[in-house]
Amino acid sequence: MKSGATLLGSLTIPGRPEHVAEARRFTARTLGNSCGCADIAVLLTSELVTNSVQHSDSSRGGGTITVTLIAIPGGIRAEVTDAGGATVPALSPGQTERPELAESGRGLQLVDMLSVRWSCSRDEAGAVTWFELADPALYRRGSCADPDRGP
Repeated sequence: MKSGATLLGSLTIPGRPEHVAEARRFTARTLGNSCGCADIAVLLTSELVTNSVQHSDSSRGGGTITVTLIAIPGGIRAEVTDAGGATVPALSPGQTERPELAESGRGLQLVDMLSVRWSCSRDEAGAVTWFELADPALYRRGSCADPDRGP
């Protein structure tokens, strides 16, 4: 974990589509109203968990996905850990159809556009895809690590 980082919470769910909503609720509840980037964190976490369900071996019988939320200086980091798969998360080089009509393939584009940075790592145990968000509210009040602190 990075220096100055604080573990906010972790949730392990079955690697099934019907459990993606649990990851969204966990992220919203853990970050709460005090974190100015909570809505974006919920969206991007949902995208990464959905990718794990669709593309990793975690969707096979008994597989799991773990969401970890960490307060870092100036914002938050979300990590999604899965069993890995045949490919690693990567931005699509381009879509042949109009992007606004595409039904899939925009999750990592959202992560890329809305996060400060993101990446993934993979080993024999699985894969971790993560993103970091800056919290503009930190310039006005405490941090995501201190959810009881008000505006």
